[in-house]
Amino acid sequence: MRRFFIWSALAAVFGLLLAGGGFWAYQHFYARFQPVTVTQNQAAIQRLLDESSWVSAGGGGQPLYIIGYRDSAAMQRYEREEVPKLRAAGIEARIIVFARPDREGLTQSTAAERATVAELWLTRDWSLYQRWTATPANNWTAAGIPAADGNLARGAVVDAGRDFSARLSQDLKEAGLQPRYPLIIWRDRAGFMKACACTDVRSWVFIRDDVDAPDRIDAPVVAPGDPEAPVAVPGDGSPETLPYPTLPPVGGAPVEGAPPAAEAPTGPPESRKAPEAKQTEDTTFF
Repeated sequence: MRRFFIWSALAAVFGLLLAGGGFWAYQHFYARFQPVTVTQNQAAIQRLLDESSWVSAGGGGQPLYIIGYRDSAAMQRYEREEVPKLRAAGIEARIIVFARPDREGLTQSTAAERATVAELWLTRDWSLYQRWTATPANNWTAAGIPAADGNLARGAVVDAGRDFSARLSQDLKEAGLQPRYPLIIWRDRAGFMKACACTDVRSWVFIRDDVDAPDRIDAPVVAPGDPEAPVAVPGDGSPETLPYPTLPPVGGAPVEGAPPAAEAPTGPPESRKAPEAKQTEDTTFF
């Protein structure tokens, strides 16, 4: 009986360890990447999104909001890799950018960034956003855009973007999400508001599943006779323009139609007479 109790206790401890390890693995590798269903402050969050100045490439489909700042590498990667998939599912990606406020005396945005953010909030110019994000941040000078610093109206627009970010973060914290950027907000097929702090690529698949977006988009196949098919120009080095050489098979047997190979000379090499020295008036050469 004593041995039975010992083995039962060991089995219980082993079961607890196994259950604890399984729960940790579930939380660490799966659950922590899942989006949050917003059950609090939905009306306030939706009002903030509706009143913000987002930019979009158009499409008019179901909206999905991407909130972040210019130097966020995760946001740039999400736009580059995921937005085409969302567009294929009929989703309109609406992007909201803001200039981060100073933190502990350190400036987290540049004058050019603040000027561009103010211009985007005022004009919602998608082409400007494309030019901005296509240019390295260090090379962007905001040429031709009025400065926000020292301009009361445009400075207020920059502050409005920061206030929008702070209020949105507070509402989402109360809903159980710790905001990080890019912050993605959308509604699933049932109409429930979802939010994701999508700094990790493992979070992105949950958004695609919610909106029925494809996991990948294949390049379009172009038929050879299609007018958009690339044309091979003779001499351009493409495989279609290079003739395959006629090579003799292994063993040296001649190939039908191939030019005859030059016959190698037979016998010992012909001896050559050494050159004689010739002398002119001022030099001797061979």
